[in-house]
Amino acid sequence: MKKSQILSIVLFICASVSAQFTQKPLPYAYNALEPFIDAQTMEIHYSKHHAAYIKNLNAAVAGTDAEKMSITEIFANVSKLSPAIRNNAGGHFNHELFWSILTPEKNTKPSADLEKAINESFGSMDALKEKMNAAAATRFGSGWAWLYVGLDGKLAVCSTANQDNPLMDIAENKGTPILGIDVWEHAYYLKYQNKRADYLTAIWNVINWNEVSKNYTSALPQKKGKFDGWLALKDFHKVMSQTFHPSEEGNLQPIKERSGEMVLKAAALSQSTIPAEFYKKEVVAAIQKLVTDSKKLDKLVKTKKSDKEITDALTKLHDVFHEIIGLCSPGDEH
Repeated sequence: MKKSQILSIVLFICASVSAQFTQKPLPYAYNALEPFIDAQTMEIHYSKHHAAYIKNLNAAVAGTDAEKMSITEIFANVSKLSPAIRNNAGGHFNHELFWSILTPEKNTKPSADLEKAINESFGSMDALKEKMNAAAATRFGSGWAWLYVGLDGKLAVCSTANQDNPLMDIAENKGTPILGIDVWEHAYYLKYQNKRADYLTAIWNVINWNEVSKNYTSALPQKKGKFDGWLALKDFHKVMSQTFHPSEEGNLQPIKERSGEMVLKAAALSQSTIPAEFYKKEVVAAIQKLVTDSKKLDKLVKTKKSDKEITDALTKLHDVFHEIIGLCSPGDEH
């Protein structure tokens, strides 16, 4: 093999290893959403446009303050960052959300809580669709229409230009998007040409309301006070949140730097006094598992195991933590 070929391979491997953000697999085949979204559009949209945003984002953050930030941390500071980071971070996040809220499954429905919120905010599902389509249709040029949970916890609709979204600190309408409709021409032009309205009518046939409902639940302001008296649990949750969420975006640096801290927080939790209202033998057992699994994760990090092994272990630990939260919550709260 020529030296130039070896060098190219090494550079490719190094680039792949250092890439902070990665593209999740599309959760369905390119042709799965036909006839509403055609296979050619899906393939180009996913493998070319979205992939380019990720490549350009990784290049843009390299060597900057954003290099170790999660995507949400980037959005919270996007006014201080370069246009390249803003545009490509938005392009990556927006498309990840878009793929997830589409499905070939027929007749998905909003959860009871989301349906209630839709009716309270808009009057009906038809009224929501009308408002979303109006926001999307009147967005001049390229951009997105959003159904989002505002800072007041209420549902609202807005649109943004280019690859902006309501999570950005520069957003006019701030909140957490739970459903986004891409109205860049590359999302629909091969099938619908300049008939954006036809695309907007069709896309409601492939909305994944199961996923949108999950997004809604996650976006709601958390009830305060439930675990305020259990400081050890809150301390563990803080480290978990600050390491697990970056890992969802492919950034394992936080957990690699803080796996030892996770062990200490888990040990402190196991030695803490469990509030009487949460005390169950299942909770005690789950906390001990948290201690064991955090040590296993720390060992994987310290012995420089693969990113996949570390990610899998962190995900498992995250699941155990939420098992504890579930055991300490009434049936309708988890």
